[in-house]
Amino acid sequence: MKVVDPHVHLWDLDAVALPWLMPAGEAYSGDNRRLPRRFLPADLIAQARADDIELLKLVNVEANPADPLAETRWLQTLADDGGFPQAIVAAIDFSQPDAAARLAAHAQSANLRGVRQILNVHADPRYDYVGRHYMTESAWRTQFGTLALLNLSFDLQIYPSQAPLAAELAARHPQIAFIVNHAGMCVDRDARGRREWRDGLRALAACANVSIKISGLAMFDHDWTVDSLRPYVLETIDAFGAARCMFASNFPIDGLHSSCGALWHAYADIVAGASSAERHALFVGNAERCYRI
Repeated sequence: MKVVDPHVHLWDLDAVALPWLMPAGEAYSGDNRRLPRRFLPADLIAQARADDIELLKLVNVEANPADPLAETRWLQTLADDGGFPQAIVAAIDFSQPDAAARLAAHAQSANLRGVRQILNVHADPRYDYVGRHYMTESAWRTQFGTLALLNLSFDLQIYPSQAPLAAELAARHPQIAFIVNHAGMCVDRDARGRREWRDGLRALAACANVSIKISGLAMFDHDWTVDSLRPYVLETIDAFGAARCMFASNFPIDGLHSSCGALWHAYADIVAGASSAERHALFVGNAERCYRI
């Protein structure tokens, strides 16, 4: 089974510090103390190969580093030496007055394709990442617009309650490609929460410049099965269509609750009835197109 993985977190804590892993502890996504100090392309490729998965290309998404530019430069060194990752999504904070200069510095790395700023806000402190509604801030929105000048995409990580505001942002910037992370992160899984998630998906999907990654589902479903993942996978594809969805592993985070092969084969089982062209798009083509690799 051949795949392009558009959401991986490579790291080496001796090279680039990740404050959230020093010291590690329990989080909603699992016990971070079980995560490795070093996770390199060879580690993921070996895991995948053992499960009969051929990883053709990888997209590294920033891992909330202490020094984002150091992370990007370290990743580019990996790519130059071994070919992986083929694309880099760097960390940025558009609330900083020098965000444009920081973007330009990241763009010196040949494999840079986009950036991410984690935007998740939630009333429950366990799920809240930033405690601040950046998308409502005028200075943040002004700096955000500089993305278009460098032809960079934006990895959008939000909760469903933030989807209407994110859809408005995407509509305001049709020239910027938005890529929603983790199937829109349906964290509140009661009837109201699932309805808010479904509505949010459709608000985002109404913008032609928005695509979505089906990933991170194990963060909210530690004892997942194919059947428990199925409604979230199919609802996402129903909202966006196979042409704007891509499967991703979110390793090593989702590796706390799954082997690499189990996850990829679960995705394949869920979409077994899709056409060969649709399956190619979901597992390979859409990631290549969205990240230009």
